[in-house]
Amino acid sequence: MVIKIIDIHCHLTFEQYDTDRDQVIAAVKQDLKAVITSGVDPEDAKKTLELAELHEDFIFVSLGLHPIHVIGKTDHEIGDYLDFICENRSRIVSIGEIGLDYHWIRDPIKVKRMREVFDVFLEFAKEQDLPVVLHLRGTGGEAIEEGLKIISDADIKKAVFHCFTGKPQLAELICEEGYYVSLPTSIVRSKTMKKVAKRIPLPYLFTETDAPYLSPKEGEKRNVPQHVKVVYEEIARQRGSDMATVNTAIESNFKRVFGIDLK
Repeated sequence: MVIKIIDIHCHLTFEQYDTDRDQVIAAVKQDLKAVITSGVDPEDAKKTLELAELHEDFIFVSLGLHPIHVIGKTDHEIGDYLDFICENRSRIVSIGEIGLDYHWIRDPIKVKRMREVFDVFLEFAKEQDLPVVLHLRGTGGEAIEEGLKIISDADIKKAVFHCFTGKPQLAELICEEGYYVSLPTSIVRSKTMKKVAKRIPLPYLFTETDAPYLSPKEGEKRNVPQHVKVVYEEIARQRGSDMATVNTAIESNFKRVFGIDLK
């Protein structure tokens, strides 16, 4: 039996696919049932919607403002972007990726701005009744811990911690709050992610590639959504389970969080 799987986070509009995007997507459709591609800024958002329109009921859309793109955007520009997302509310399934990035942004003034805009997008997601997809990057899990507190205080109902790299104990706290963790293809190189795959209940797990980044294959410069299979395989291996069981759980989570029934 062929099991078609899901990649809940990738970037199919990025320049790494400019020379062969159609071929890449055709290949992805052979192995996957659905992908969510994320628009990271206003320009990318338009491209993402256009791409999804060409692949209806296969490519779904999340729109947000990646923290590295926050800096340099005026309040007016961000307001215009939120208006654009609102106008296209019926064409998207979540707000994201949004969040905090202490790897690239360290200047106190820029950090303050990043946090302010994060709050704005969280309130917007609540107004639109959409789940949020979180980018929380920083040393020692500090960004993840801070992000968890922020969304909990903001009374966010549905949130996915995209590309989760934190410790299992932190993943457990996230799940206790009713939120979800998404494990990327780099799980093949991470003992910590494997522990998360083993310990976190399946109803709180998602699978992703973050393609074109984080290829599981050594030396491969570009990741592709069909590589999400390695995440399914690792989750099954860690749990002493099988692909079919993991797939059933991921599909159920997909419907619960994003409102998409793939059956």
